[in-house]
Amino acid sequence: MTALDAVMRRQSHSKVTADAPSRLQLLPLVEAAATVADHSGLKPWRLIELRGDARLRLGAAFSEALGAHGKDAEKMASKPLRASLLIAVVFVHKPSFKVPAWEQEAVASGVAHMLSLLLDEAGWGVFWRSGNFTRSEPVHRMHELAPNEQLLGWLYVGGLPDKTKSDKRKRLEIGRYLSELS
Repeated sequence: MTALDAVMRRQSHSKVTADAPSRLQLLPLVEAAATVADHSGLKPWRLIELRGDARLRLGAAFSEALGAHGKDAEKMASKPLRASLLIAVVFVHKPSFKVPAWEQEAVASGVAHMLSLLLDEAGWGVFWRSGNFTRSEPVHRMHELAPNEQLLGWLYVGGLPDKTKSDKRKRLEIGRYLSELS
């Protein structure tokens, strides 16, 4: 399979099974994802594996961020339990006169996207979740982020369910998105 085939086949899987890659299976994929273009080689990112009780603590942080109580708190607390492995994607701003913060954040996003492609190609179901909680103080604290770090979201990773969407993605009218200057 070519890289083009893998990219065109990729789809998000919002429902996954309890299976998940081990840390040893994850390491070569992270190493490959780290090859994205990175001006000055700053490596302005890091990833955090959340398994087991770490997902429960994240759910509690979601509830705290929402100020939820009762059933709402339970609902929020269950969200990180949708996959056995969550990979937090963290943008780490590095001081640089050459590389602005937005470019460094783009590198971190590139690593996350590349990792999602590699996980998909390896046969895992992946879904990138983000939202307002990524910038909330309880979630920031739960991930033990430094002042120069921002959470970009989580890759929810698990096994593919027996029935996966076989519908092909609607093709883009690419001419609307690719222009040419002469």
